Amino acid sequence: MAADVVMPQMGESIFEGTITKWLKKPGDKVERDEPLFEISTDKVDAEIPSPSAGVLKEIKVKEGQTVPINTIVATIDTAGAAASAALPAPAAKAETPKPAAVAPPPAAAKPGPVAVPSVPAQTAAPAAAAPAREGARIHSSPLVRRMAKEHGIDLGAVSGTGAGGRISKQDIEAAIAQGGATAAADEAAPAYAAPPPAPRPAVVPPPAAGPAVPAAHGAQYVPVLQLGVPRERLYFGNYEVEPLSTMRMKIAEHMVASKHVSPHVYSVDEIDMSKIASLRAKSKDEFEKQYGTKLTFMPFFVKAAVAGLRAFPTLNSSLDGTSVVLHKEINIGIAVALDWGLIVPVIKNADEKNILGIQRNMNDLAERARTKKLRPEEVQEGTFSITNPGVFGGLFGLPVISQPNVGILGLGAIEKRPVVVNDAIAIRSMCYVTLSYDHRVVDGAIAHQFLHKVKETLENWSEPLV
Repeated sequence: MAADVVMPQMGESIFEGTITKWLKKPGDKVERDEPLFEISTDKVDAEIPSPSAGVLKEIKVKEGQTVPINTIVATIDTAGAAASAALPAPAAKAETPKPAAVAPPPAAAKPGPVAVPSVPAQTAAPAAAAPAREGARIHSSPLVRRMAKEHGIDLGAVSGTGAGGRISKQDIEAAIAQGGATAAADEAAPAYAAPPPAPRPAVVPPPAAGPAVPAAHGAQYVPVLQLGVPRERLYFGNYEVEPLSTMRMKIAEHMVASKHVSPHVYSVDEIDMSKIASLRAKSKDEFEKQYGTKLTFMPFFVKAAVAGLRAFPTLNSSLDGTSVVLHKEINIGIAVALDWGLIVPVIKNADEKNILGIQRNMNDLAERARTKKLRPEEVQEGTFSITNPGVFGGLFGLPVISQPNVGILGLGAIEKRPVVVNDAIAIRSMCYVTLSYDHRVVDGAIAHQFLHKVKETLENWSEPLV
């Protein structure tokens, strides 16, 4: 009996993942929940556990390959674990009956064999695909829609190979490579053909310098910082060239998409953290001794953010087309710096936790993020985010909004400075805070009132720690 291993969904609006490393090879015995392979997306870099015990029978997706969610990436022989481990011959015999490997639809989701043939058949296939999609909703991610728009591709003429007919990035890359989707749309659907065709490539600013947006991953990916720079000026003197990691590429795509989608506006305020600093200094040793965890400043900022979000719920929302989705739960994502990138695990229902609960939850998530033990649901459903460049000594930063949120709070370093208090100069523990917000949903008045509520909560702290 065989069990399928599928590509999990690792976050909201994430419909594909890249396998970065297989931790087992065919013929190896695996236990249930034992790490089987590592994946990377723009939201999480994690080890994926085996769904069942047995012997790894077949690996269907190689390292470095990106596939849609729910694609079968491997199969596990759950019946003859001991026999398969002892006798390699049956494994070869199991390869012979190929109907099982050919039949499952997810195998068609592999980017190589399927996505490319779906586009070249322009004489009949696209013409048939366009009417089939007419009037129906086209399932695709914001990245796919942006790539299609930039390259003048009609999504109605592209056949989706993802789950439920979703158009994946591989599908749109194949359409771009073939350059035929627009031509097909020209014949099949004149109404769509007028805007996209020849003029579109001219919109991309400097053609000679390479694509104006990240067109693909791997060797074709052009780092954002290189856009518009002549290639001969990128390489001079002594240098080394290192490819971006899969996680870094996903982060780059996500950040570019966020800046492309959300008009960012920034507001800055300054908070007197003297009362919090004094409380922490008095309590941290006893707190750690009694509860087994260090007391940091972050839980206080989380609680203050919760107070601000309760008072101004517009910042605890998402934008869906022309509708604002006001979230009832307050789930706060905390940016965690890793040696290989950045990840944002989520403290669910932060408004229901006290300082101790937030500190424990946050420490647990951060530790498991660094050891690649996070579960998919722990990076999903965030409604607001906090990032802390101040821990590295930064005065303040202007963070990029984590989609689909409409706001993110940036914390600067807490340091003693001379300030005026009651017409006298005093030394206080001060901290700059920055709010980045989506101006489609949030106006400056709401943003500054939110920051004032955060400031007021921290400067007049009265809650117990536990």
